[in-house]
Amino acid sequence: MDRTDTLAGESLTFGLLGRLLYRYPDRAWLQFLADEGVFSDVPFASKQPDMAAGLALMQDWASDSAGGMAEEAFERLRADYTRLFIGPDRVLAPPWESVHLSVDRLLFQEQTLEVRAWYQRYGLAAARLHSEPDDHIGLELAFLSHLAMLGTDAIERQKHTELAELLDAQQSFLSDHPLKWAPAWCDAVATHAQTTFYRGIALMVRGALLELAANAIPADSPSSSPCWSRHRT
Repeated sequence: MDRTDTLAGESLTFGLLGRLLYRYPDRAWLQFLADEGVFSDVPFASKQPDMAAGLALMQDWASDSAGGMAEEAFERLRADYTRLFIGPDRVLAPPWESVHLSVDRLLFQEQTLEVRAWYQRYGLAAARLHSEPDDHIGLELAFLSHLAMLGTDAIERQKHTELAELLDAQQSFLSDHPLKWAPAWCDAVATHAQTTFYRGIALMVRGALLELAANAIPADSPSSSPCWSRHRT
């Protein structure tokens, strides 16, 4: 796989995972994913053990849902998302970096501001800026997707220095943010999820992050997201 294909695969995979985790379950979109066989394969990290295990679970879900997801099954997904990521009782797998890394496990901490600065550097702002923490796992995955997409654009424009900077930024953001907390978060989701769907997504996220960390793309190797609003300065 050449560099353009790899970056395109990263963008599609992280973009999909980010949206699945950031957005409350939408029945029509989930039905589309099941009917179109989106989880039959992924364009990035497909040989990573966690990704392979996650895809197997997602394929089971898609097979059960193809042709029409039962109302009861969809309600189980919504209930699982709520239990895991929202509450109202104790949130079982808080999807915000600051909760995992700040001393008092609070929202809108130093980590939130650091992530926000990363987004602003590349012309983005969270869609619900100031009303929801910027360090949501879905947004961090979507940002990795965005950097990969910018990388493919730099290749098309033959901007080699810009590409090198983007690849370095992607690895820096990955190591400074998602890798510090998301693997443990994936464990919490896999432990507490009551649906195959969210256990599968957690495994896919961990596999994609570990693959990206293990296979950084050298700049000299061979050759709009619903999560964002455009940042205005």
